[in-house]
Amino acid sequence: MRLWLPILAVAYLLGSIPFGYILVRLFRKEDIRSTGSGNIGATNVVRSGAKGLGILTLLLDLLKGFAAVKIALYFAPGTPGFPSDLAVAAGIAVVLGHVFPVWLGFKGGKGVASALGVFLALAPLAALCALGLFIVVFAITRYVSLASILAAVMLPVFCMLFMPDRSPIFIGGVIFLALLVVAKHRANIARLMQGKENRFGSSKSAPSHTDKQGRA
Repeated sequence: MRLWLPILAVAYLLGSIPFGYILVRLFRKEDIRSTGSGNIGATNVVRSGAKGLGILTLLLDLLKGFAAVKIALYFAPGTPGFPSDLAVAAGIAVVLGHVFPVWLGFKGGKGVASALGVFLALAPLAALCALGLFIVVFAITRYVSLASILAAVMLPVFCMLFMPDRSPIFIGGVIFLALLVVAKHRANIARLMQGKENRFGSSKSAPSHTDKQGRA
């Protein structure tokens, strides 16, 4: 148990690194939070006109989720084919770090890419199924938000299918992360229901006060 505090602290701080914010500030001298939806994630970086930085943001956000779990697994490997409780907790901590980063006043992104990285390390088959679902839904609808929400909702189902021997902490962690991602998309859900959500690649107007507060 003495490993838990330092591992979880490292995971949270790793998740708190706002790569989208840093890359746009470094290469474009802009604050990504004042552009588009105000989100620091890859989608908003791409929509700001920086496609290369958006792809790099996606990869780095994914990598920090993957790395946090792998660090925990190094110290607490668990049993063959099944992650340790510490690895699951580290996955939760890194996503919380991304969503509530200490460096940006606890106002971060939606956690989609970081959560994907977490599950690629924890449950790769389930993560790949969720990614496949995301790609199909996005290809059909061009809604990043809808694809993210459906992938998050189905991820616990995929985990149950591919990991029948699971601990209560694993089940709780998977459901918590799925609900967190969905909750961070609450503004998008409202716009989808109203038919006002922007499709990827469409023109996007300046963010409203509500959008910024919701980090939509």
